[in-house]
Amino acid sequence: MNSPARITIKDVAARAGVSKGAVSLAFNRKPGVSEATRERIFEAARDLGWAPNQTARSLSSQRVDIVGLALCRPARLLGLEPFYMDFISGIESILAERSCSLLLRLVRDVDEEIDLYKTWWRSQTIAGGILVDFEENDPRVPALQAVGLPAVAVGHPSLTGSFPAVWTDDATATAEAVRYLAALGHRRLARVGGPARFGHSAIRAAAFASTVRELGLEEGRQIATGFDEREGARATRSLLLSANRPTAIIYDNDIMAVAGAGVVAEMGLVVPDDVSLLAWDDSQLCRITHPTLSAMSHDVHHFGAEVARTLFSLIEGTHTGALQVSTPSLTPRGSTAPAPQE
Repeated sequence: MNSPARITIKDVAARAGVSKGAVSLAFNRKPGVSEATRERIFEAARDLGWAPNQTARSLSSQRVDIVGLALCRPARLLGLEPFYMDFISGIESILAERSCSLLLRLVRDVDEEIDLYKTWWRSQTIAGGILVDFEENDPRVPALQAVGLPAVAVGHPSLTGSFPAVWTDDATATAEAVRYLAALGHRRLARVGGPARFGHSAIRAAAFASTVRELGLEEGRQIATGFDEREGARATRSLLLSANRPTAIIYDNDIMAVAGAGVVAEMGLVVPDDVSLLAWDDSQLCRITHPTLSAMSHDVHHFGAEVARTLFSLIEGTHTGALQVSTPSLTPRGSTAPAPQE
C-alpha cells in the first residue's frame, strides 16, 4: 500500500486560498494578513492536520510560547539535585498560567549550549531562554546577545552582561553562615563548594575567606567539587582525615551535606558533637536526615517563578532591570551545635 502523501505548507495555502507567504505570516504572528484570513489559514491547517513544526505555534489564535532551558549537567546529577527540581517547578508554575511549555535540554559544554540556543532562536522554536551557571567572561553573553536572543540570566549582574539578571546575594549569605558558626565557638571551618569556574562558587569562596579573616579564625580550607554526593563525600573524608580537622563544614548544596553526614558516621564521629554541618538551599533532604540539617534556607521554587516572570516581562517589553530575590537565611537545626571542647 502507498503511504499517504505528506501535507505541506503548499497544501494549506491551497486549502485556504492564499499564498505560502501568507501562511508563514499567519503562523509567525507577523503583520500582512487580516485576522479573518489568519483564522481561515488556521482552520485549513487544523483540517489537514498540519503545523509548521512540532513546537512553533498553536493552530488557534492563541500564541503558545516555548521557553528554552539548557543545562550543562550530567543527567544523573540533575535527577539527584533538589535545587533544579524546585527551580524548574517554579518556572513551570508561571508557564502553566500562560499555557506555555518548557523545552529542557542537557548539553555537554558551553559551545554546544550556544549552538543549541542559536538553533532554537533562529528556527523560532523558543520565544526566549533562561541561562544559568555563569562564569567570569562567560562566552554565552556576546554570542547570544549577537543573535538577539531574549534571555534571563540567573546570576550576579557582574557576570551576566546586558542580559537581565535574577540573583541572590550569596556573599551576604555565606558571611552569615560563617558568623553563625563562629558564634558557636568554632575556630576551624571548612567549605565544600561547587565548581570553581562558576561565578556563584567564586563569590561564595571569596566571602568565606574574607569573613574567616575578619573574625580572626584559623584559615579555612575550601574544596571545589562537581556538586554530586560522591564528590561531597570524598571532600568530607579528606577534611576529616586532615591533621587539623575542622569542627564545622559548610556545603554548597544539600545532597553533598547529606553525603557528608554519612561520612561522619562512617568515621565513628557524631554530628554535631564532633563536627557541625551546614547545608545550602534547605530542600526536603535537610528535614528527613538524622539529625536534621541546619541550612541556609532559600525558596528555590519562588526563585524559579521570578525568573519566568522576568522572562515574560522581557519578551513583552516591560522589563526594568536586574531583580535581587531574597537572600538565603539561616535555619538552625540539629546538625549544628557549640564547638567541641579541646
